[in-house]
Amino acid sequence: MSLVVTGATGHLGRLVVESLLARGVPADQVVAVGRDEERLAALADLGVTARRADYDDPAAVAAAVEGAEKVLLVSGSEVGQRAAQHLNVIDAAVAAGVQLLAYTSIPHADTSRLVLAAEHRATEEAIAASGLPHTFLRNSWYLENYTGQLATYLEHGTVLGSAGDGKVSAATRADFAEAAAAALLLDEPKEVYELGGAAFTLTDLAATVTEVTGTPVIYTDVPAEELTKVLVGAGLPEQYAAVIADGDLGLARGELHVDTADLEGLLGRPATSLADAIRAVL
Repeated sequence: MSLVVTGATGHLGRLVVESLLARGVPADQVVAVGRDEERLAALADLGVTARRADYDDPAAVAAAVEGAEKVLLVSGSEVGQRAAQHLNVIDAAVAAGVQLLAYTSIPHADTSRLVLAAEHRATEEAIAASGLPHTFLRNSWYLENYTGQLATYLEHGTVLGSAGDGKVSAATRADFAEAAAAALLLDEPKEVYELGGAAFTLTDLAATVTEVTGTPVIYTDVPAEELTKVLVGAGLPEQYAAVIADGDLGLARGELHVDTADLEGLLGRPATSLADAIRAVL
């Protein structure tokens, strides 16, 4: 079996490669594809085949997936360009005649009003139209989106957001990566997995930070426009800040809330808890 993981030089992709190896897949059956040569070299040190390809280079992508039986398309990071970039991988997978094309998407991609959902929806539609056997791994937010801001929460004593009482089914990158590896190794994975851990509100997040660290932190809800301005003031590009604020609005609408069954089913265990994720970065 030849398993190709694209975007393997990113955080999630590398974790998928490592999880495949941990599950006993021989290294010579794993192909790691990415554009960062230094990170590709580090992946090659694991014994896997490393191939350089940029999603914008159809010829390189085609060469990277040649001979593949299964391909995991890890969604690109360049918002606004991803739908076209993903098409290059889909076309290459069709030409290679792969037995399964898996794609890391977003919760409720077919109905979500999130700005980020549009390219995921377009990609899912293109994969479905390709006729390839496929599975959509609709990952909710990473817990790292929140634990990465722990120092800021503690410094200011607040979690700032625009999510109201909406719940997010966040999970760690490692859990999502392990789930992707598990799905790739199934003979007949489901067509759609809505993936997420135990759901929490941002008020719950603040309470958990308080409980784990012993430092009082509260949740402060503000309009999305104000959140965008605060994030820009903190140094984020305006477009990126607006996408984050839009994510909170989607969270408020319930668009990042999924049942835990799909993720736990692939993992064979409960997902990493918010409290444990916070402890891991202290």
